[in-house]
Amino acid sequence: MDPLKQLFHEKATAQRNAIRAMLKEHGELVVDQVTLGQIYGGARSIKMMVWETSDLDAEEGIKFRGYSIPELREILPKGQDKKEPRPEGLFWLMLTGEIPTEEQVEWLTLQWTHRSNVPEHVFHTLDALPISTHPMTQFIIAVTAMQSESCFARRHEEGLHKEEYWDATYEDVMNLIARLPRVAAYIYRRSFHGGDHIAPDISKDWGGNFAHMLGFDQPDFRSLMRLYLTIHADHEGGNASAHTCHLVGSTLSDAYLAFAGAMTSLAGPLHGLANQEVVGWIYKMLDALGTKTPTKDQIAAYVKATIDAGQVIPGYGHAVLRKPDPRFMAQKSFAERYIKHDDMVQVVWDVFETVPPILESLGKVKNPWPNVDAHSGALLIHYGLTEFNFYTVLFGVSRALGVLAQLAWSRALGFPLERPKSVTTQWAEKQVAKHLQANHA
Repeated sequence: MDPLKQLFHEKATAQRNAIRAMLKEHGELVVDQVTLGQIYGGARSIKMMVWETSDLDAEEGIKFRGYSIPELREILPKGQDKKEPRPEGLFWLMLTGEIPTEEQVEWLTLQWTHRSNVPEHVFHTLDALPISTHPMTQFIIAVTAMQSESCFARRHEEGLHKEEYWDATYEDVMNLIARLPRVAAYIYRRSFHGGDHIAPDISKDWGGNFAHMLGFDQPDFRSLMRLYLTIHADHEGGNASAHTCHLVGSTLSDAYLAFAGAMTSLAGPLHGLANQEVVGWIYKMLDALGTKTPTKDQIAAYVKATIDAGQVIPGYGHAVLRKPDPRFMAQKSFAERYIKHDDMVQVVWDVFETVPPILESLGKVKNPWPNVDAHSGALLIHYGLTEFNFYTVLFGVSRALGVLAQLAWSRALGFPLERPKSVTTQWAEKQVAKHLQANHA
């Protein structure tokens, strides 16, 4: 058994036993209440699932196994340029709860390199699609096509014991993560560069090789890709893509199908596709204003016009956070270090100063601050990755790290099929009537 697999198995076995003991003694403990507003409001903030790999704090933002993004940028092993953390290190942390050593991260990089061969039929499947097919649609189809390689599906059909579910899932998770950069880069080069594909460079780490296959070999872009893949990796379990992966996985669908489901959620305009909409909104604003360097007053007028038209400001507002998204701030610090004189970056910063006060003045927005989507596009555009309808695929490659690490945990801890109870509006009306009758009496 490989060292990461062995460590994960030991951690998961100990935690599974601890959870079983806790539930045996305290399983009936009431820990939360549900309101009608939450039932009708998309289950907002209802505590109803366990997510081990990260936790979202309203004030401090995302924490991976208790570590904030600024902390991880300091303590995780870095790329060859020693500037930004390698995503491999974050995956190790999410899977084991331990900060990996340089040697452990290097081992994981080599593992993913070894497992990264994509079956030819996946490329043939992609080539059968119209070039105009949205990159996220291609990505979802490619992931589904790789399901033919699932260890879990094969072993389950052969009669896999439930105590071994975690083992087959671990193998699928490792193989799928290893192959995603190759698939994503193939989609990018096929869609936007005439099918002029770039062979992998196995001397590079996971993020650096991804940048290379996309066609961007600038050292700073490789650093950006490592940062991007790290900060987008997970955002606790309640977001749509994470929850979808958890739900589909709870049916014992394998990692490929569960992740494909997650990507259909990420492709929605209210979730991962927002990063594409941010760039589109900024381009529309610059076109309407007739300048690439608008003033803050011009930006404010356009923002108000957007709101008056009944539209949202893409990239602003978050269901949980009550402060600027640390992922936005991490990208801002990267831009301040490398590309602070870029016009698009300056627009993003000016929007950052302009939008929150306007949203606050409306009195309807609890969190008027930017989320991660508000900055990522400007960085990518600076380095030449201007095809913003590809950005959600980048997001998806990163998000695989968190949702698939958690899928392995869900299998190891023996989590059951997710099946919340639904109600009807008639039921809700009866509850209100009972409440009013009780208060009147």
